[in-house]
Amino acid sequence: MGPLVTTEWLAGELGKPGLVVFDSTKYLPNEPKDGKAEFLGAHIPGARYFDIDQIADPDTDLPHMVPTPGRFAKLMSQLGVSNASRIVFYDQKGLASAARGWWLMGLFGHDDAAVLDGGLPKWLKEGRATQGGEQAPPEPTGFRPDFRAGQLRGVGDMLRNVLTRSEQVLDARAAGRFTGEVPEPRAGMRSGHIPGSVSLPYTDLLHDDGTFRPAGEIRGRFEAAGVDGSRPLVTSCGSGVTACILTLGLRVAGFPEGAVYDGSWTEWGGRSDTPIEVG
Repeated sequence: MGPLVTTEWLAGELGKPGLVVFDSTKYLPNEPKDGKAEFLGAHIPGARYFDIDQIADPDTDLPHMVPTPGRFAKLMSQLGVSNASRIVFYDQKGLASAARGWWLMGLFGHDDAAVLDGGLPKWLKEGRATQGGEQAPPEPTGFRPDFRAGQLRGVGDMLRNVLTRSEQVLDARAAGRFTGEVPEPRAGMRSGHIPGSVSLPYTDLLHDDGTFRPAGEIRGRFEAAGVDGSRPLVTSCGSGVTACILTLGLRVAGFPEGAVYDGSWTEWGGRSDTPIEVG
């Protein structure tokens, strides 16, 4: 199973032992929808809800930050995930937050995970079955994490990199947010970008229907942004969610994945001691 799976593949695998399907939808603060409520209305048969606000560090005021290995192991066990599970993530928007689930699994050492290309919209467009309501709680399992710290960056790492420029930072937000011309969706947030970072909106990697472009096209988008493999890569966004789409795109295009700046612009733009560029 590669990092992307098709709706046709998933339809043929549903119900097989060891397969876990997660809806990991997260809507932005300015989007008047609730991912869990929408999940209860309609989801892929047998899917469980992966709440990225709960599978997170509860002891920070930043949204859905990476949890400790112990917390992640406990929550995965409660969701019926074991180290032998094959896991597929999707979301209700096509591809917006599903890659966050995929990246978290890899961060904690579980590589047998993938994202459903096109997500629920493609599934529905093809007339495939859905179901509603709560699922019966899965049988708890035992999940053993293997935390890969090198795939994560914090604000201290990013401040040092502003000085050294040893790592290339790719910003997945819309271009207007990167330049500071468009206000941030979170109230009170400064506008602009991390000095030295490069704008590569995650939507540039996708077709209008939320499916990934071919690998060659994706590679071309990264190359146009200056990615040539000579420097380690870090992806960033608004709150560490769509940055993971760039990370997934790097995998699909054959580049090293690099790391994710988990706090992203919510942390950087919300502080007074972090430098900002505009334009």
